[in-house]
Amino acid sequence: MGNKINPLGFRLGFTQNHCSLLFEERDYSEDLREDERIYNCIENYVQHIKSSINSSYGGITCIEILKQTELISVNIYIAFVDLFIEKKGQEKKKKKDDKQEIKQLRKEVQNMLVESMLDSVNRKLVISIEKAEKPYREPKILAKYIALQLKERVEIRKIMKKAIELAEKADVEGIKIQIKGHLNGIERARKESAMQGRVPLQTLQAKIDYCYYAVQTVYGVLGIKIWIFI
Repeated sequence: MGNKINPLGFRLGFTQNHCSLLFEERDYSEDLREDERIYNCIENYVQHIKSSINSSYGGITCIEILKQTELISVNIYIAFVDLFIEKKGQEKKKKKDDKQEIKQLRKEVQNMLVESMLDSVNRKLVISIEKAEKPYREPKILAKYIALQLKERVEIRKIMKKAIELAEKADVEGIKIQIKGHLNGIERARKESAMQGRVPLQTLQAKIDYCYYAVQTVYGVLGIKIWIFI
């Protein structure tokens, strides 16, 4: 069963918690669509910031949404947060830039809610940005790193070896990487995988983080799966 279902959903209530919490009685499907729009808006904004500073690294590791009767609290965990906040070496303006970025992000999300004509427009929106302590302990960051290397046509085994080295420096117990698709332009799809340490997928008490990431290359779409035993 550990290989047949999502490892995060498999461990809900044990080592994994929900990323969105609701404290009200509303239509579940409406709340789900609202959360999806908030996620997409934040992802698009961060992607815009990355493109404006010509950075291919960094990104969002997790977004937590807490909804109350009169308040929506959004916590954004970002790797390499300095790339988004610091402006070309002016350290004195770092705090001002931090507040400005959060204010602009809050405005973007609020405008999105207004355009969607959702009930949340009447609630106060609080957004906080926190830095991930060990970025390469996050499977999303490693997956984006691998995707960037695949686009540059680096040899696959070399990519996975480097990703495992980065994860080991972040003090993980084990890591498993799987890449599938038309690798290196070969007509027949195949799978390449690498593993280091222990990854007990069927142990519910084992805290395992998981990520699936699809990347568009000149050879077609490649799928990247990463399991990290924290």
